Amino acid sequence: MSPDGPRLPGTTPDGPRLPGATPDGPRLPGATPGRSRSSRPRAGAARPALPRHDDRRRTFPALAPHTAPDGRFAATWWGNAWVDALEDTALDAARLARGKAYAQRGHVDAITVTPGRVVAYVHGTRPRPYRTEIRLRTLGDDDWERFLDQAAARPEHIAALLDKDVPHALEAVTGLLPAPGDLVPDCSCPDDGYPCKHAAALCYQSARLLDEDPFVLFLMRGRGEQELLAALTRRNAARSAAESATTAPAMPSVPARTVLAPTTGHALPPLPPPLPAPTHPGRPAVFPADPDAPDPLALDLLATEAAARAHAFLTTGHDPVAGLTPWQDAVRLAAAHPGSGLTASTRALYRDLAYALDRTPTDLARAVAAWRQGGIAGLAVLEEPWDPPAGPFDRARPALLAADLPAFRPWRNRLSTRSLQLRFGRDGLWYGYESDTDREDWWPRGTPDADPVGVITDLLGR
Repeated sequence: MSPDGPRLPGTTPDGPRLPGATPDGPRLPGATPGRSRSSRPRAGAARPALPRHDDRRRTFPALAPHTAPDGRFAATWWGNAWVDALEDTALDAARLARGKAYAQRGHVDAITVTPGRVVAYVHGTRPRPYRTEIRLRTLGDDDWERFLDQAAARPEHIAALLDKDVPHALEAVTGLLPAPGDLVPDCSCPDDGYPCKHAAALCYQSARLLDEDPFVLFLMRGRGEQELLAALTRRNAARSAAESATTAPAMPSVPARTVLAPTTGHALPPLPPPLPAPTHPGRPAVFPADPDAPDPLALDLLATEAAARAHAFLTTGHDPVAGLTPWQDAVRLAAAHPGSGLTASTRALYRDLAYALDRTPTDLARAVAAWRQGGIAGLAVLEEPWDPPAGPFDRARPALLAADLPAFRPWRNRLSTRSLQLRFGRDGLWYGYESDTDREDWWPRGTPDADPVGVITDLLGR
């Protein structure tokens, strides 16, 4: 069987073989396979160029049966993103489960990857395997330029890629990781499922390939490993040259031998002035994934936070988060993470932070929305109902009625309709909330303001 499946007699991977043809081309009458005397290079003749290796077509041998002890088919965050895209696309959970079982039992033959296509033969219940294919969009030149710029922006990103690891910072590159609906299955079997169990098995098995070598994902998106590494090398060289041209002059110093020399009544030279504070916090190292180590995203997040706090303390003498409770600090950490909770890494961050504080991811997501709305004051408005004194709160209801808005029912610091709510904060601002009608499932929305009519008008889109 060829890497692409069973081959009929007298054919090549590219089609039927011509009569008298060798694997390398047509054979002249009377010629024999192998090297003839006439094919040897003459003295002084130029040697023929060796064929260049094309890494835009890679074939991987069939993977052995495998069952993960934790039930997850992929081990890396990018492999799990591939699995998430498959499972979010599937229309039939039963077919998905059978496809996963096929992959675990090793029913998928050798897998061939080319730009935009993943092909393999998958064994089912019939003797003859089915030709199965997964198609996905390749990235355009502009998308690749953005990816290469992001990857070459930090030396540790290049080091991680060379070590077959993908830094989490590259997750934000649009189009690199598959989204729901991005994987288009096709199979020669009669099943019209989307995907059928054979295509699902190929998708699951492909996730294991991505675990072992992330450059397979880049190939699926249109670029081979050699081309990418050459482009990264050029960008890295340009960046190094630019940095060396703007290297700051050496800071004043005192030799150690001068400081440690025995003194005989002579005063030591004065110490040099303190170094100036950097303009930005330092960047953490790259933490490669390791099954015996903590989550690399969590390590990167904590190291980044420690650097930011140290920089703030160095420049202002004040630690901005010293007075926060563990819950408030967890909300702040999650709110500072880019994204809106839809990516795999963000979901994992919300899950882990919520679990550590005995909350649910939904609790954390709601608190993050409140923090992004108004910081620690917005979080207090979400979680702490209180009885405001007479004044702005009492004047709000007549102002809302005068603006032709629905009647609001009061409760403590809140004014509510069936789907809209205003909450009065201790900072004197009104915070908008929305819920499905009669659900009492309130979520922070909009920007806080001292004018309650303005807040509701913004929520209504007037």
